[in-house]
Amino acid sequence: MSRDVILSIKNLSKNYELSGAFTRGKDVVHAVENISLEIHEGETLGIVGESGCGKSTLGRMIVRLEDPTDGSIFFEGRDLAKESSRALRLIRKRLQMIFQDPYASLNPRRQIGKIVEEPLRIHGMGKQERRAIAIDLLKKVGLDENSYEKYPHEFSGGQRQRVVIARALSLNPKLVVADEPVSALDVSIQAQVLNLFKDIQRELGLTYVFIAHDLGVVRHVSDRIAVMYLGKIVELAPADDLYEKPAHPYTQALLSANPRMDESDSRVRIILTGDIPNPINRPDGCVFNPRCPKAADICRTTAPALLQIGTRQVACHFPD
Repeated sequence: MSRDVILSIKNLSKNYELSGAFTRGKDVVHAVENISLEIHEGETLGIVGESGCGKSTLGRMIVRLEDPTDGSIFFEGRDLAKESSRALRLIRKRLQMIFQDPYASLNPRRQIGKIVEEPLRIHGMGKQERRAIAIDLLKKVGLDENSYEKYPHEFSGGQRQRVVIARALSLNPKLVVADEPVSALDVSIQAQVLNLFKDIQRELGLTYVFIAHDLGVVRHVSDRIAVMYLGKIVELAPADDLYEKPAHPYTQALLSANPRMDESDSRVRIILTGDIPNPINRPDGCVFNPRCPKAADICRTTAPALLQIGTRQVACHFPD
């Protein structure tokens, strides 16, 4: 890809220590383990996986809402893992996050216009200029000027998510991390919001990290997709390649569960047995081996490296 790298993650890990009456000493939850990837300007990287796989933790580390245990996060050449709180405040003008629940992201006692203006106020912009920018952003996300004086409870879920998007865009960021931004919305509204994401990206040249558990949603917006399982990336590929021929058994199982849109679709549903292993006591070898239909002895003793195979990277001893 010829576009410049805007975000580079190297050997990033996040552990949580648990202690208390029901723990054995200090148990450690390995939420994210040794992830490395690059994101290019103007692209959308989708991150998918089951609940608890670490995808949201990874997103929060990218914007430094979570501090990494180890590794580095280079955004526009600066290692965010080493920046002070004061430096991060300036960097966050170019690095924003959109959260899952639009209603929980909005102060119910504040007018919509004031909510959109808030980042501008924090960074010292004057009142009249803030109002003009807020109204322009509301129009950009498909809301009218009258929305400025209203309150969150007066809007639908899809409209509230548009407000959240407008607020994220207020400081003219370069990279936006969207964590499950449409999962709380009805399917028909999801499509409208996803199209809005794409329209704004084309207009403003934004780069997205788009986190979701729904592979159908991710495919609609992503250039590349990273599949996570138990804190690790098991497959990273261009979106079309991943959907047409998934290489990792876990990716194959996720795709087989997607609804068929075409009667000629000959995919066979792959049923994974067993629960996701405990992130405190993860299995030896490949983390997927207890649920993998292809697991062999080597899978139970040796963790596979994430290796380049054609257009993709796969962490599997027996990739298709």
